[in-house]
Amino acid sequence: MQKTDLRPLTLITGGAQGIGKALALEFAKTGHDLLLVSRNTQKLEKIADEISEQHGVNVLFLACDLTLVKSIGEIETLLHKEQYYVQNLVNNAGFGLAGPFAGHQPDEVRAMIDLNVRALTDLSRLFLPDMLARKSGGILNVSSMGGLLPGPYQAAYYASKAYVISLTQALSWECLGTNVHISTLAPGPVRTDFHATMGARSELYVKSGGGISAKKAARMGYSGFKCGQCLIIPSFLGQIGALALKILPHDLLMPIMGWFLKARIKQHGQ
Repeated sequence: MQKTDLRPLTLITGGAQGIGKALALEFAKTGHDLLLVSRNTQKLEKIADEISEQHGVNVLFLACDLTLVKSIGEIETLLHKEQYYVQNLVNNAGFGLAGPFAGHQPDEVRAMIDLNVRALTDLSRLFLPDMLARKSGGILNVSSMGGLLPGPYQAAYYASKAYVISLTQALSWECLGTNVHISTLAPGPVRTDFHATMGARSELYVKSGGGISAKKAARMGYSGFKCGQCLIIPSFLGQIGALALKILPHDLLMPIMGWFLKARIKQHGQ
């Protein structure tokens, strides 16, 4: 079978909920067939049916664990079987760890790095060469404003997102003039279950509320990606914050970030 016989799709990791699900809807609205990858088979099947029915696109799904190297081969196998190629890659899957770094279990940190860094890197390296050969498509990496500075009490998570931003900006430069877009969506707090899942329930930045919806983050991320924007910060306040982070020294920001990110657990009787 020749490559010209293959059909294009957009591959979205972590596509079963939150920003990933919202991004899937944005791509589907403009007629993109999809491959959604996550660990939850039931959620994937339900969302795939909903999107296909609403937007008339073909939605494939694959339940696998991207912290395992073998998952990359599982994705390749499904694409070959269904006769698709990846036109756009959305690296959205990721998770965080809250609390002092010394208190995390080694396997937890390893799994987070495998998902946030290694899987994203492997998938990007796998599909980017064909994008460049076709001179179309691109990669949208979901990072975080946390990747713009160190984050005490979420140290490894912030560091993983710093890697994503750095890699994206470097690849974007390498791909200038190729018609292949490399972008990163770097929101501040988003109103999803992400922070509760990572164990950040009592931290000041969570308790203070705020944040944008996953729908808004996805809408801004999609439009910025299509326009070829490299670093996409999907809120006005976030853009002001990012500007401040460029100006203020880390020595000044570190105690502020530690204050915001440190867990605040009420003592008995309070």
